[in-house]
Amino acid sequence: MTKGIKIATIGGGSSYTPELVEGFIKRYDEFPLSELWLVDVEEGKEKLEIVGNLAKRMIENAGLPIDVHLTLNRREALKDADFVTTQFRVGGLDARAKDERIPVEYGVLGQETNGPGGLFKGLRTIPVILGITKDMEELCPNAWLINFTNPAGMVTEAILRYSNINKVVGLCNVPIGMEMGVAKLLDVDHSRIRIDFAGLNHMVYGLDVYLDGVSVKEKVIQKLSDPENASFVKNIEGIGWEPAFIQALNALTCPYHMYYYKSKEMLDKTIESSKTEGTRAEVVQALEKDLFELYKDENLNIKPPQLEERGGAYYSDAAVRLITSIYNDKRDIQPVNTRNRGAIASIPDESAVEVSCVITKDGPVPLAVGDLPVAARGLVQQIKSFERIAAEAAVTGDYNQAVLALTINPLTPSDAIAKQIIDDMMGAHQAYLPQFFLEKVTMN
Repeated sequence: MTKGIKIATIGGGSSYTPELVEGFIKRYDEFPLSELWLVDVEEGKEKLEIVGNLAKRMIENAGLPIDVHLTLNRREALKDADFVTTQFRVGGLDARAKDERIPVEYGVLGQETNGPGGLFKGLRTIPVILGITKDMEELCPNAWLINFTNPAGMVTEAILRYSNINKVVGLCNVPIGMEMGVAKLLDVDHSRIRIDFAGLNHMVYGLDVYLDGVSVKEKVIQKLSDPENASFVKNIEGIGWEPAFIQALNALTCPYHMYYYKSKEMLDKTIESSKTEGTRAEVVQALEKDLFELYKDENLNIKPPQLEERGGAYYSDAAVRLITSIYNDKRDIQPVNTRNRGAIASIPDESAVEVSCVITKDGPVPLAVGDLPVAARGLVQQIKSFERIAAEAAVTGDYNQAVLALTINPLTPSDAIAKQIIDDMMGAHQAYLPQFFLEKVTMN
């Protein structure tokens, strides 16, 4: 890295990019970035230009010597990169809207990373991310891949199983959002809070929570029993836990647990919201339209506060904190998605888990937590089975495996309904699922 640090961001036209740029600006003293390459596809060219120009203005305003490059040529950006960050959405928000609307027609929750929506986002995404890892093997074999693309757990699982890239870390803003939420609940600075995380992406539990190194889990759980404190993440509207449930569980839940522990309520809320304000994807489309109008303003040279409504709050804190810790061998503790390596006893060693890790120059070292609580273990194992079979279906294009994956997902009521949803969504997303249709095209 003596020639300066180069980062390639795949999905550079994302509305999240100003978050990332802000993070690099704030941490420049300890992470002297010299080249930031923002990459997108042809369909995202206009957004890439808008976001890229804002990024340049932000860096100029900060007075930092960081060169920003915009390109539609992924290989050009990857060449000799030190870090690669991924934050893309195959099919865009239109595909997400289908993921959310189609399952509801069958009485099944439609959501970005859970159930049928999570499955199909994975089926569309995994072949693309594996193409990126193949390019990395050739063009930047020593680079770290920091994946923020959802479903982050399934995507990390696929990379670990089906690529030759070992320097990969999956990242999510939910754990840091939980930390921030606890800090707010206790009215203290975030730096004083630490949570022992263990589980899977969007299925992670806080096994203990510390204030200045002293456990305050019981106090936090008591506060979480209040419906007003149900959710810490902008894009999930909490309903509130039954006090008996959350106190007996004796662990901090993440907001996405609502979809599994309150399936009926969340399905009802999703149906009602889709009729009134639209699906979450449609709400985000409106938010993004306004954001990109803001981004166009040539006088704007900071990250606009409205971006937090997008659902990516603390992304820059999580992403750049991780990258900086790897670069500086900080050996601090952060929750990330990485290979289990025995950290969680009831999950295979080679599988991807989301767990608190010591972050070193050689990557994350998971902190051993032993087994998960009995109350959480079965659900986590079921979702891990879903992720593994879904990843296999994405790689092989095996229709039967896709049906199996959706059937064993706890949000799906039966194999017959799983097959109906698969058939409907396969048709809706055919353009982004070539691995399932190539044989049929060839035969025709």
